[in-house]
Amino acid sequence: MVATELNLGSVVAAVAARVPARQAVLSGTGSTSYGQFIDRSRRLAQFLGDRGIQLHTERAQLEGHQSGQPLLAQYLHNGPEYLEGLVGSFLARVAPFNVNYRYRPAELEYLLKDARPSVIQYHAAFAPVLREVLPTLTGSELLLQVADGSTNPLLPGAWDYERALASVPGRVEVQPSPDDLYVIYTGGTTGMPKGVLWRQGDVAVSTIGLRNRRQRREWLSVSECADAVRGQPARLLPCAPMMHGAAQWAALLALGTGATVVFPDHAEHFDAAQVWRAVQRHQVSTITMVGDAFALPLIDELERHRYSASSLRTIVSGGAALHANAKQRLLELLPGVQIIENIGSSESGILGSHRCSDAAGSAAATFVPDHETAVIAEDFAHVLAPGHQGVGWLARCGRIPLGYLGDAAKTARTFPVVGGTRFTVPGDRARLLADGSVQLLGRDSATINTGGEKVFAEEVESVLKAHRDVVDALVIARPNERWGQEVAALVVAVGETSQTELTEFCRTRLARYKAPRTIRFVEKIHRTVTGKPDYRWAEREVCDSASGADPEMPIPKEDRKVIDEMSRSASYE
Repeated sequence: MVATELNLGSVVAAVAARVPARQAVLSGTGSTSYGQFIDRSRRLAQFLGDRGIQLHTERAQLEGHQSGQPLLAQYLHNGPEYLEGLVGSFLARVAPFNVNYRYRPAELEYLLKDARPSVIQYHAAFAPVLREVLPTLTGSELLLQVADGSTNPLLPGAWDYERALASVPGRVEVQPSPDDLYVIYTGGTTGMPKGVLWRQGDVAVSTIGLRNRRQRREWLSVSECADAVRGQPARLLPCAPMMHGAAQWAALLALGTGATVVFPDHAEHFDAAQVWRAVQRHQVSTITMVGDAFALPLIDELERHRYSASSLRTIVSGGAALHANAKQRLLELLPGVQIIENIGSSESGILGSHRCSDAAGSAAATFVPDHETAVIAEDFAHVLAPGHQGVGWLARCGRIPLGYLGDAAKTARTFPVVGGTRFTVPGDRARLLADGSVQLLGRDSATINTGGEKVFAEEVESVLKAHRDVVDALVIARPNERWGQEVAALVVAVGETSQTELTEFCRTRLARYKAPRTIRFVEKIHRTVTGKPDYRWAEREVCDSASGADPEMPIPKEDRKVIDEMSRSASYE
């Protein structure tokens, strides 16, 4: 049996042909059936094609960092139009990409100049910011303005989105290909945003998960994939913005399997109460979110008000850490629910997962890797065996991205060839344990080098969050005149805990040099709309009084001895 590679637009079209009356999207604006959804998506594709926005160079003629397709920027809140923009672009052989709607004009200008989109699909609420940026662009961009209840008029030369769809029939004459691009821009938390280029045939399998799960293989054809759509459809609610990869992947999996995507009534921002109301009203079976930033408000709201969530079967988290305390509280509030933590990134897709349905499982700090996931030696010389010494790079081979849009050098660095095999190495440090599980230590860019010893911020955060009084925590580096950097923590706490208590708590679970030398209590950890920590804010909080040693927390004799030994060692980088 030979598997057939998939184009995402073709899969959704085939599903719609099987179940045209089934609900594809439920939102505050109403219900859209699969038949209506694919008709609107085809109209968008036709509208783009009629204006000459179409593929110009086939994939085989391009390098990994190049695009032969026009790009469509999605500057939108969550809603049906976002999904129509994705699928309509796929059907037109146009590559859509995500835009962070929190960007200020300078940030938006950078992104749009980097991507050079032919089309910008945007909510009217963002028209004022876009107006500032447009004069810096080529001026040839097709503008599609989606009405959203704001009073902002159409930008000069823009099309009203609904009028554009109504102006054409839903006929699409181009044939999409598995070689067509799926583009996801990184969040820019560890550098400037970069567009990651995936073949749809690869991302559909390795990341979105469009596979024959019963037989544990890839689909033999688009028809076989669509024929599997039967029975009562699942209902999925993405809590995170669709500009986040985890939310897009979940929604595309739902549409590719005949499920229903549910958006809360007011999806322009995350509101825990709106989420639980939607779960209750629409009998949602799965919610997806991005770590603690979404889990903690959901938990607090569920503790304050009792919602009926009996339909809920699965909570999927990815893109940021979901710590043990949060998992335990969710499982106590929602008995019978399974929590799935997916590990991955824009550059790797899903590398593995951890599943739990009870308190014992929630405490696990490792995950089960995908069969193509590996840990590579620090010098990139070889793939490490289970139970190896030291720390390596988390990596993946097989169905991985082509590269970064317009950046050949960064593409070569992130996608190296090791032992004759091409890997993606996004920058996470990890250990492959003897039992085959993987211990994730965090991004190398979030590693703290104190006196030559590396401390992984996420490891320290996990310990802090295990304390009974800690609600949230963020660990970063703080400058230190003697040791270069020291471990600093921002903590949201309840009760009577103190810096001394938390430091000692960490020292009973970690090597002493890993315990925070500075702990600052804050009302909340600032995060981006996608759930990622706001590191610029964090650096301001901990670095305002940066010095060699914190006067309120002198270095203990035991620590001074350890660090002096580290400083004398010649083995540290």
